[in-house]
Amino acid sequence: QVHFVESGGGSVQVGGSLRLSCAASVIIISIWAVGWYRQAPGKQRELVASVTSGGFKHYVDSVKGRFSVSRDNAQKMADLQMHSLKPEDSALYYCNAVGLVNAGYDTWGQGTQVNVSA
Repeated sequence: QVHFVESGGGSVQVGGSLRLSCAASVIIISIWAVGWYRQAPGKQRELVASVTSGGFKHYVDSVKGRFSVSRDNAQKMADLQMHSLKPEDSALYYCNAVGLVNAGYDTWGQGTQVNVSA
């Protein structure tokens, strides 16, 4: 079973930056893609960014140009650099294996909270 631990969240003002980190319990090189998800109160969890083991990256339109995802397979880490933060980016952020989630895997870490204030 794969476990992820997220860190790096906090409270920032509009336009600020944060860097989130995701540590995996196994060598994530074996996982096709690692994704960063977020869930705001009253909303469904959404995938905002992902990166494959080969380095291909995908972003949801709302974060393109502002967020950057990266991974270090040897270190079992995947980071999410966030710039130009907006209030609508406020949410609990999680990382997970995209393929597993798509197949119904429903084990999540504790997440890391991001709050963006005007």
